Amino acid sequence: MTKFSAVRRSFSPRAVTAFAFATALFALPLGSASAQTFGYAPMQLQPYPQDQGYSQGYVNEAPQAADDEDAQLPDRLRKQIVSFDRSEPAGTIVIDTNNTYLYYVLGNGRAIRYGVGVGREGFTWSGVQNVSRKAEWPDWHPPAAMIARQPYLPRFVAGGPGNPLGARAMYLGSSEYRIHGTNDPSTIGKFVSSGCIRMTNEDVIDLFNRVNVGAKVVVLPKNAPLMAKGADPARKRPAASTLPSGRQALNVTTSAVN
Repeated sequence: MTKFSAVRRSFSPRAVTAFAFATALFALPLGSASAQTFGYAPMQLQPYPQDQGYSQGYVNEAPQAADDEDAQLPDRLRKQIVSFDRSEPAGTIVIDTNNTYLYYVLGNGRAIRYGVGVGREGFTWSGVQNVSRKAEWPDWHPPAAMIARQPYLPRFVAGGPGNPLGARAMYLGSSEYRIHGTNDPSTIGKFVSSGCIRMTNEDVIDLFNRVNVGAKVVVLPKNAPLMAKGADPARKRPAASTLPSGRQALNVTTSAVN
């Protein structure tokens, strides 16, 4: 009688329910379905948010130029060889501010034309300089004058894809101006900078590999005509004015630098 009672207690309704629950638990498939059955979902990996102040986030890895940025440009701003009637020798850079073009003179009446971004209203300049230095993936130190205008800017940005100087920079004399890449290709063909000349990373790498330190750089005034052909009418050569002390042309993003 005692043994019978013990057996009946071991198979009480509560024990039977627990046994059935355990059986059902092991019968469920592993993964998200079983997790959801018990009221939680598996962890989803979230992408790291990009820095809001930049058009790209910067990660500590080997920097690479954007893929085929020229393909994003209108036809007139894509790199092409054109006829060129000015008298500068091969290796000279001529910047047509008014039409947002940069010409690299090949000689024999030809030049490579690139689309560029130039200074916005009040920040354009003209004159003659020389390439004093070249840098790959340069660091950015905003000058004091720029920080005074835009105190929210960082004081230093390491070189890389998120840097507003882009993949390459060619420094113009002892001024604060540069020909450089950009992390915002949408600014090419526009009057957006504080005086520097910006190119797509793809184009600035191409120009960087052609230009030597010491190369002459002629920056034409905004209202100056340029004697050049190939999709441009032939125009008259202007006189270049002197280079002002000026301000630096850089972008964190177009929306950040006003």
